[in-house]
Amino acid sequence: MSLVSVWLRLEARRRARSLAVLALLVAVATTTVLAALAGARRGDSAMARLNAVTLPADAVVLPNQPGFDWDAVRALPGVAAVSGFAVAPFFVEELPGYFGYLPPVDREAFRTVERPVVLEGRLADPARPDEVMVTGYFPGAYGLGVGDTLTLRLLSERQAGDFIFSGEPGGPRVWARIVGVIRSPWYSDKLADKGAWFSVFPSPALFAAHPKNFLGPSSSGFVNALVRLDQGERGLPAFRAGLAKITGRTDIEIWNAADVARHRQQVNAYESLCLVFFALAALAAAIVLVGQSVARYVAAGVGELQVLRASGLTTRQCLAAVCAGPFLASVAGSTLGTAGAAAASMWTPIGAASLVEPAPGFSADPLVLGCGWAAAPLLVLAGALAAAWLAVVSARSEAAPVRSVVARAADRLGLPVPLVAGARFALERGQGASSVPVRPALVAAVAGVLGVLASFTFAAGVADAAGNPTRFGQTFQLTAYLGESGEDWAAAEQVMTAAARDPDVAGVNDARVAVAEAGGVSVTVYRHQSFAGSADVVLLSGRMPEGPGEVVLAPTTARSLRAEVGSSVRLAGTTGPREMTVRGIGFVPQGSHNDYDAGAWATADGFEAMFGAAFKYHLALVALRPGADPQAVLDRLTKGMAGIGGGDRISVEAMQPPEQLAEVQDVQILPLFLGGFLALLAVGAVGHALATAVRRRRHEVAVMRALGMTRAQSRLVVFTQASLLAVAGLAFGVPLGVALGRTLWRVVAERTPLFYEPPVALWALLAIGPAAVLIANLLALWPGRHAARLRIGHILRTE
Repeated sequence: MSLVSVWLRLEARRRARSLAVLALLVAVATTTVLAALAGARRGDSAMARLNAVTLPADAVVLPNQPGFDWDAVRALPGVAAVSGFAVAPFFVEELPGYFGYLPPVDREAFRTVERPVVLEGRLADPARPDEVMVTGYFPGAYGLGVGDTLTLRLLSERQAGDFIFSGEPGGPRVWARIVGVIRSPWYSDKLADKGAWFSVFPSPALFAAHPKNFLGPSSSGFVNALVRLDQGERGLPAFRAGLAKITGRTDIEIWNAADVARHRQQVNAYESLCLVFFALAALAAAIVLVGQSVARYVAAGVGELQVLRASGLTTRQCLAAVCAGPFLASVAGSTLGTAGAAAASMWTPIGAASLVEPAPGFSADPLVLGCGWAAAPLLVLAGALAAAWLAVVSARSEAAPVRSVVARAADRLGLPVPLVAGARFALERGQGASSVPVRPALVAAVAGVLGVLASFTFAAGVADAAGNPTRFGQTFQLTAYLGESGEDWAAAEQVMTAAARDPDVAGVNDARVAVAEAGGVSVTVYRHQSFAGSADVVLLSGRMPEGPGEVVLAPTTARSLRAEVGSSVRLAGTTGPREMTVRGIGFVPQGSHNDYDAGAWATADGFEAMFGAAFKYHLALVALRPGADPQAVLDRLTKGMAGIGGGDRISVEAMQPPEQLAEVQDVQILPLFLGGFLALLAVGAVGHALATAVRRRRHEVAVMRALGMTRAQSRLVVFTQASLLAVAGLAFGVPLGVALGRTLWRVVAERTPLFYEPPVALWALLAIGPAAVLIANLLALWPGRHAARLRIGHILRTE
């Protein structure tokens, strides 16, 4: 029987508990790291995998025109399928305040365009008006799932013919059964309204049975559509040209669905990157914790085997003997951890990616799990060999240990012995059996402070954006809809005058909205014309337009057109194309058909030059004074509309926050979670260093005690060590943490986009110093007590 086998059997009897703990540590570390990496890969690929199986739309076409000829669109070259949806609501009586929207109108829905994956149940029968489907979050949000019945209440024909209505819907009731839970890029939940209004999708037979309850008695409502192209996004330019040719309109808004998918992928990629960073932090923690356990194990084994050197034991045999136990324990731990990581896939992906995951539930990633299962034992083996080799070399070495500059300076300054000894314990590794993990403790202390401060700095940026809509360019709080499709519903000047008279109104902007085409991109153009007071437009660069040939572009539109301040862009409105000079990059109001980061501002003369008297919407954008209650002002303005001719058709609404705000809030928890994990790593590493220093340098403490050092001074040695570790962590961690937090927030601000304001986590900055020193000294309580109660005579006699 070989020496390795004999030693392994002996170790299995003597140190089975240590090997079991080591296996458990490896299992926990492997589960954490592999689950995070597999979750990151799954989340990053969710959007692509959903697109691959759902026949997603390439364009959302919004002519907003009653009686629009969609058959002519279907006949265009390159059009693979068209699925219409009515721009109209329906209501669910079981859910007060809830309304569904955009019901499909033809049998191509759910089949040739946006064919959803079925998470539960089945697709609705296109011939059954009493069947509906819901999105993934609806059952959890409302407690209603497959097999449950909903009471759908439709508008009356008269209500459907009006742009707005008040009171209860007066149309028929339809009892419908939920038959499936579905998901596709279009039929999916959004972060801003999980399970909310856009989450119930009836069969197209509902529209076929009640068309006038959606479009009005004279079909004055309209149907827009999802369009899938043979060439995907590449076919959009030809499709735009063909649509303009058959309709004679260049102002039809077309959403590029690929842009929406790319934005969602950016959010998923950021969250996945956070998970990767978390996995790396967990790996670092595992290296520290598992590495220390392995190092202690093999160092003890090397010390015991040194007595056999005289009998011919070689260095190779010694290394093999002491490393066999940790390696086998790591194999067991890695196997258990890989199984745990596979089980954890039930809860991935997280965040925004979970809303587009086509196959939620268990999904083992063979690449990550296979590589992880093999890598963990190899890393443990490499660490064991390195620790064993260092132990062998250290046992033979007679070189003097490296002294710390700080400890030498404290000695030269004549500081008390406990302070000098504490500095040596904190900053000098030592040699041989008295060595302590100084560097891991220092790195962990810096990482802990850095992680906490970076996460709180990032969270301060999120909190600032969440409580300050101007970061997203939303300087108007209310919107009054004055008209549509070139026709005002009431005397616009009277409406805006009534709004301007309210004492809480700071400014009213007379905005008309229309859609221009530029290089294959639909650009929602807002007219900037102050009616009363003023409200600033948030600009990222440049200035507002001043002449008819100037515009401000929103950042996403500018990026799509490859434009910057000073560039020239060609905008084609209803009057034909015009060359416009970009004078600024800034945000526009969040609209029903545009995001705050997509669109343009033009002067009144510039808008008229592009569109004449035509417009898609006529809006009064209302800015409120600081501290005003938007709901109170809204109620007063709504009441005031009653005295104006046609005012009953005027709708005053609060500006809705951009969906990007919910996306930013969704990623807030990830840096906080990572910061907390790094803080725990710092606590574990510093605590281990303090305990190890007292245990391994007990001979030094005993000598100092024999020379007159008191018990209180022994405790002071440990408290000095802890305080120095905390101070070192603060010295490097505070500036690095602030810089990292601001850099991370700037990246998010540019990708979102939003106006970047350097965040300041004031309370975290004030508290991090006292908290770090306090925690370090609390960790020193038990080691300090142990140092004060050492049995001096016994230690000096045995060593």
